[in-house]
Amino acid sequence: MRQAGVLDVGCHSALLTVARHRSTTHMDSVLSRKVRLTLHQCLEPDGRLSELGVRGVQRAVTETLSGDLCLPRSEIFAFATSVIRDAPNRHEVIARVARATGVRLRVLSGEEEARLAYVAARRWSGLTVGRLLVLDIGGGTVEIAAGSGHAPDRVLSLPSGARAVTRSLLPGGTVSSERHLAKVRRQLRERLHSAPGLPRAEPGGRVLASSKTFAQLARLAAGRGGPRHTAHWLTLPDLRAAVDVLAATSPDRRGRLPGISRHRGEQSLAGALVAEALLEACGAESVVICPWSTREGLLLEHLAGPRPSHADGPRAALAG
Repeated sequence: MRQAGVLDVGCHSALLTVARHRSTTHMDSVLSRKVRLTLHQCLEPDGRLSELGVRGVQRAVTETLSGDLCLPRSEIFAFATSVIRDAPNRHEVIARVARATGVRLRVLSGEEEARLAYVAARRWSGLTVGRLLVLDIGGGTVEIAAGSGHAPDRVLSLPSGARAVTRSLLPGGTVSSERHLAKVRRQLRERLHSAPGLPRAEPGGRVLASSKTFAQLARLAAGRGGPRHTAHWLTLPDLRAAVDVLAATSPDRRGRLPGISRHRGEQSLAGALVAEALLEACGAESVVICPWSTREGLLLEHLAGPRPSHADGPRAALAG
């Protein structure tokens, strides 16, 4: 049975996943190995990854790829998300990781990440589903894709991820006053509403949200809302309530809230504000939480074969 492996190096972890097909809509995980990272704490003021951050990536790549991998190491597609992709010293980081580990990380454009998230969401939701809008909030960027076929007909990537918004608009992950909160809300709404070509939810279509940000906000809503709420569903009123709760809670205490992980506490308020503004801009009153995203899209395409050349990566991938 065909297997595929992806190593996803992000801000908070390096995650190795090896999977195989179980059916047209499901994959079986053969191996999952995670090493925690704190790259958001290793960024210089200009976004460069510090020496400590580079060493952390080297360690994480080495540990995830140690031992039995269930398939040749050369067949594992290793890629880095926006925290490395957008760093001014990206090429230096990738070269140093390659020298230390023998693994050259690839980076994907935001548009390619959006396309892959759409591919994963459509497969997860069932190939017969009609019009689909897929929303994904990352650390550095927001990805949006829409379509009615196997591939999206529109993709968009915007530099308004939870980490980026925290650094630019919410220093320390907090608001100083109600006025500050209202100002950030207004700025995000203006930014997203004015984005050219932003897809909108359509009557009869489905809206799926795929990212840790959305998943944790849904768990927060479910944990605070009683039996009628579910962690698989998120509404605009849920998001507005989440903003209020997170704004009133210090970042170091947010990890005690339902669904919010400690290492994402600082950027969780920005994530909720971006999610709120994104649903408003796309005309969506609610979203279904999809557990598959870019990583699963890569796995699905590699399982479908023939695998893309690792020298080039998948379509629209950028050279490291």
